[in-house]
Amino acid sequence: MPRRGVVPKRPVLPDPRYGEPVVTKFTNVLMSEGKKAKAEAVVYGAFALIEERTRENPVMVFRTAIENCKPKVEVKSRRVGGSNYQVPVEVRPERREALSIRWIIQNSRARSGRSMDEKLANELIEASHNRGGAVRKKEDVHRMAEANKAFAHYRF
Repeated sequence: MPRRGVVPKRPVLPDPRYGEPVVTKFTNVLMSEGKKAKAEAVVYGAFALIEERTRENPVMVFRTAIENCKPKVEVKSRRVGGSNYQVPVEVRPERREALSIRWIIQNSRARSGRSMDEKLANELIEASHNRGGAVRKKEDVHRMAEANKAFAHYRF
């Protein structure tokens, strides 16, 4: 039986140290096996490194990095008459943020380096300067959407 009504979005509490809900979301996505204290330690360690290296407010660098990685469009598969088309669709704001966070974390984990906080700090600094793996991923997604613009009339 299908669900009735819409499940309300639960608000994310602001981060205890920086008072930013986005930092809490980021920490929750970074967390594995329910170890939130460990994830918080990694995020705060990365923020300390960012402040040390850039001499800027780490939250501002973090916000810029997330903003630079947010995709505007993405492609979704759509089956029409026996063949699959990659249809470009606009990304909802909540999903934009979620994808941005996910890509930053994936690319920082894939980086070669020492500790996770160092890898995360490097990825965030790179992303805030419009470089790095997460920004490249966003550009790839945009390029795919641009290449498949001809199938836009198959919108969902």
